[in-house]
Amino acid sequence: MSNELTNSPLQAMRKLLKEDARYKYEAYQFIREALQFAHEHLPELTEAAISAESMSKGRPKHITGQQLCEACRRYAIDQYGYLGRMVLGSWGIKSTSDFGEIVYNLIRIEQMRKSESDRREDFDDVYPFDNAFEPEFSLPKVVDDLEC
Repeated sequence: MSNELTNSPLQAMRKLLKEDARYKYEAYQFIREALQFAHEHLPELTEAAISAESMSKGRPKHITGQQLCEACRRYAIDQYGYLGRMVLGSWGIKSTSDFGEIVYNLIRIEQMRKSESDRREDFDDVYPFDNAFEPEFSLPKVVDDLEC
């Protein structure tokens, strides 16, 4: 077998899944998709992290660990609705720390990159999973009749 084939991204992913069985392949795919979702749909997450240097060199916008966790939350709601927590759980994701483990596994096999300031701990306790995927309701403001 050629060296090119044995070092392919697919081979690296297969090896990773054997070495670390905590997460299913779908969890890794979800992280990639959530990152793309962040770049396309969440400008408020990416604009704050753009540096003039990265834009001038044509590099993609950098997303911090906390921003990626928020993108994962929103993407899960967008894709799976109220079942987001259950779907992620079926892939082994039970906290924002799991997002970090997956990201750093992908960095290790050179399928993602990190900046010098990124740390694995950036993903810890970003939000509780217990209610992160539940709908957010807001009540309309009641106008007091006495104000008229």
